[in-house]
Amino acid sequence: MAVASLVLGIVSIVFSFIPAVDLFGGILGIVGIVLGALGRKSPDKKGMATAGLVCSIIGTVLCLIFYIACVGCAAGTANMIGSF
Repeated sequence: MAVASLVLGIVSIVFSFIPAVDLFGGILGIVGIVLGALGRKSPDKKGMATAGLVCSIIGTVLCLIFYIACVGCAAGTANMIGSF
């Protein structure tokens, strides 16, 4: 579970910078957080699970911020076009 959490966290960070799939990256980040929390119970892979948990949290937060920014830009553009 620790390896899966780390992989999903890294993929979530990468997907956060691609506008078309950032929502999918957020979902992967949430799954990575769950797997990282479950993986921390194993004492031999606790470090990798912690790294996966941190990467997943960072990826999820970045995806959320970029998603909100894209929605805001789209709303601002629609509002600007409607004023002409």
